[in-house]
Amino acid sequence: MLQLVAKALLSGALIVAIAEIGKRLPTLGALVASLPLVSVLGMILLWQARPDAENMAVHAEATFWYVLPSLPMFLVIPWLLRAGQPFWLALALGCVLTIVLYLLMAHFGPRIGIRV
Repeated sequence: MLQLVAKALLSGALIVAIAEIGKRLPTLGALVASLPLVSVLGMILLWQARPDAENMAVHAEATFWYVLPSLPMFLVIPWLLRAGQPFWLALALGCVLTIVLYLLMAHFGPRIGIRV
């Protein structure tokens, strides 16, 4: 239980750090947010729980393929904001787009040889 709390606190600290940096220096906050810190931390914790090379390889590769559908959101949200849309609507539409693209990746990925 203590390990779970420590993992949650570390994850929360990363999110708060990104938000605080972003308040003062938006570009630096974006750079820190773009670092795959959560993925790396997740892989470390997964490896500790299950040190299996094939399992880790599948996890890392699937992470790559699922990151790709999330990228358009980071172009759609600023486009909507600059077009005068409210933040919450832009965020929601960006998230909906990402969910749709995730579903498409999950459906079509295996059909074209992508292991997700």
